Amino acid sequence: MKVVFKALLVLLLITSIFIYYDNYIKVDNGVDENNIILGQSSAISGAASDLGISFRDGALSYFEYINSMGGVNGRKIKLITYDDKYEPSLAVENSLKLITEDKVFALFGEVGTPTSKAVLKIVNEYKVPFLTPFSGAELLRKPFNPLVVNFRASYYGETEEIVKYLVDKLKMKNIAIFYQSDSYGKDGLRGVKIALNKRNIELSASGAYIRNTLSITTALNSIKKVNPQAVIMIGAYKPCAEFIKRAKKEGLTKTIFANISFVGSRSLLNELEGKTDNLIISQVVPLPCIETNEAVSEYKKIFLKSNPKNVCGFVSFEGFLSAKLIVEALRQSREPLSRKSFISSFERLSDNSLKGIEIELSKNDHQAMNDIYLTIYKDGELLTIDGEK
Repeated sequence: MKVVFKALLVLLLITSIFIYYDNYIKVDNGVDENNIILGQSSAISGAASDLGISFRDGALSYFEYINSMGGVNGRKIKLITYDDKYEPSLAVENSLKLITEDKVFALFGEVGTPTSKAVLKIVNEYKVPFLTPFSGAELLRKPFNPLVVNFRASYYGETEEIVKYLVDKLKMKNIAIFYQSDSYGKDGLRGVKIALNKRNIELSASGAYIRNTLSITTALNSIKKVNPQAVIMIGAYKPCAEFIKRAKKEGLTKTIFANISFVGSRSLLNELEGKTDNLIISQVVPLPCIETNEAVSEYKKIFLKSNPKNVCGFVSFEGFLSAKLIVEALRQSREPLSRKSFISSFERLSDNSLKGIEIELSKNDHQAMNDIYLTIYKDGELLTIDGEK
């Protein structure tokens, strides 16, 4: 009997040690009494730098606002950002450093599909939350990964809305695609083909370019042969702008150029230097410059106060809302704060946690937003395509 009792005591002691380790030792990374440290590898220079900088600035404005009021449950949020130039190898290097050296609590705001794809292996290996990447790729959604929390709608959702407008509304059948020749562009290409196949239409032509280059000549030559009614564009703002400008010069003056949100609306408009006719851009957040709800009003008040020389935009708004989503999840997290409790707290958020913009998260679905907004540039500003603000 004594032997059994001693064995039970030893088992209880071992169990207690494991519980202590799980609840306390693991959460040492990136969390203490005063701070929560997040890490970000993003495009701060290079071909997608406008996206990385805008997303980071939007997020920082909200984190700094929360910190000014004492933080979350007494802890201030710190964001460490390293530049990966939109290159997967640098994203991997940065993420490993953030996890193993900086000991961050979670990774946040990666910009791009190829970079996110490369970093996912590290996320799974170290069991670190991967929060609100600026990508709509299916690989971040299927198969479901509980460590990944997406804010934005998917590229499949965006391409479906674009095709729906071009085919169902405008009755077009001659549609081409210009895309980035990597996991990002190919994901968009699949989305376009799925949407067209639903309507028994095939792509008239396709053309690709290499990431972080402006080598669009071969793609343009292939596409202009069919004189398309529309070109759906899955790329970054510089090559997309280069394609549009040259296409118009070479005869595609009536063609509609339809871009998905990753292009970065303001950056694309700047590159086009005001030549914005026949341009459509799908968005994953509402119009950020026109106050239509509480979330937009809050963004403009906080973001423009901390960035007086900046202007409101879709990318910084997404960064701002992503930061707010994380703060709301942290507020819901049980103490002691752990990665496990933090991830599960997203699943308990109410639909109106962002106040003015509805979200929907569950145990088996970590994508907060599903809405798509098609926009055009008119009278000096971007408006939804149906004229609503």
